[in-house]
Amino acid sequence: MENEEEKKEEVVVNEQGEITLADNNEIKIADDVVAVIAGIAVSEVPGVSDMAGGFAGGISEVLSGKKNLAKGIKVEVGEKETKIDVNIIVEYGVRIPDVAFEIQNRVKKSVETMTGLKVVEVNVHVQGVNTDAKTDTEGNNKTQE
Repeated sequence: MENEEEKKEEVVVNEQGEITLADNNEIKIADDVVAVIAGIAVSEVPGVSDMAGGFAGGISEVLSGKKNLAKGIKVEVGEKETKIDVNIIVEYGVRIPDVAFEIQNRVKKSVETMTGLKVVEVNVHVQGVNTDAKTDTEGNNKTQE
């Protein structure tokens, strides 16, 4: 019997999003990929008005004309686990703990399902409340459509 060395290949995603093969059997997933997955999951939660991104995130949306799906999301990806911070603006009248709990569940499920990474933290930071409301002829408040 001869000792055979197992040749393992590693898939690496560089900063430009290009995938290359290396010598190990690991897959590295870029922070931006996890941020976009988390951003989509957050945008589907009822009660979330918008993502609270910084000044640079707003400028990039205006200049590119595209919605930044990673706006308001900060991700730290390790080899097998990830930590995610979500910054949101909630709708007026929603129960904030319920919205935050739903965000945590959806982000964790989406990221773990799509990437195979273990999500160890999903921190939800409520940055504001959207109070924009229209008033009908009877004086009742209606949420903006």
